[in-house]
Amino acid sequence: MTTVLIVDDQQLQRYGFRLLLESIPETDVVGEAAHGAEAVRMAAELRPDVVLMDVRMPGMDGIEATRRIIASGGRSRVLVLTTFDLDEYVHDALRAGASGFLLKDARPDELLAGIRAVAQGDAVIAPVLTRRLLDEFAHQLQQRTADAADDPRFASLTDREREILVAIGKGWTNGEIADRFVVSESTVKTHVGRVLAKIGARDRIQAVIFAYDLGLARPHSG
Repeated sequence: MTTVLIVDDQQLQRYGFRLLLESIPETDVVGEAAHGAEAVRMAAELRPDVVLMDVRMPGMDGIEATRRIIASGGRSRVLVLTTFDLDEYVHDALRAGASGFLLKDARPDELLAGIRAVAQGDAVIAPVLTRRLLDEFAHQLQQRTADAADDPRFASLTDREREILVAIGKGWTNGEIADRFVVSESTVKTHVGRVLAKIGARDRIQAVIFAYDLGLARPHSG
């Protein structure tokens, strides 16, 4: 059973999500919040597996709420719901610790699959979609680039792990990485797991952002 907290300032939107989630035996809606501050409080009290987080809300927005929920060190993982063509805050939400994002007009099966993925500790966004997302907001990333040589997390990686990190940053799938380095996908998964652990990334999305921040990957790089 996956417990879910729904956060959206639109009551009708919350109602729609609740109806969908309650129609599935494997999900349990444990609460609803209408703004960020309420979401932070309820996440601490209810400790849901997944928080469905709207971005644009009055008062504390979804980005700050995500940051506070993740910073609390609790078990909850955040899945951001956004209108991609309007929200320019998606990268900030992912940086704040969200495990991915879905469009508000996603199909019901996509939303349910996303919730399951996040609950299991995976990132919702496929690598190629992550690359497209970061391409959209590349101007934000370019302003935040640091020097890889000065980052102790990068220094802790082996040469092969650094190659894997660069490949993740480019949006390559495990299969593409395996083909490039002529190794099995299981070996790639092992390397990816080690990279995530060493750089303190919660999931693959966070690793992509880390790679971009250090200048290891660039928009539209192949």
